[in-house]
Amino acid sequence: MVIDNLARKCPAAKFVEFDPTQDIDLVGDIDYLGQVGNKAFGIQIKPVTAQGNFGNYSASERMKASFRDFEEKYSGKVFIIFSVDDEIKNNDILKEIEAEIKRLKRLS
Repeated sequence: MVIDNLARKCPAAKFVEFDPTQDIDLVGDIDYLGQVGNKAFGIQIKPVTAQGNFGNYSASERMKASFRDFEEKYSGKVFIIFSVDDEIKNNDILKEIEAEIKRLKRLS
């Protein structure tokens, strides 16, 4: 449902589930690709409880390296979306995703 909600808010990107056979090093770090032309950005979804605090979340060094590898291969950044009951809770990420879609359109 989170991706369905994201797809409605960002119709310029085509969202597909990440195929782990594409890159075994990214398994677990990328859940979906947002395809924009021949480029893509990554989405990782982190479910949090209603009491959870996602403001203090920090990606591990391994994940940061994985995200850099993704950006080299696909040209796009990786975004972490926090969800509660299938709703995006860090709504500020939507502006960043929209800016990334525009950037990738120019590159495609």
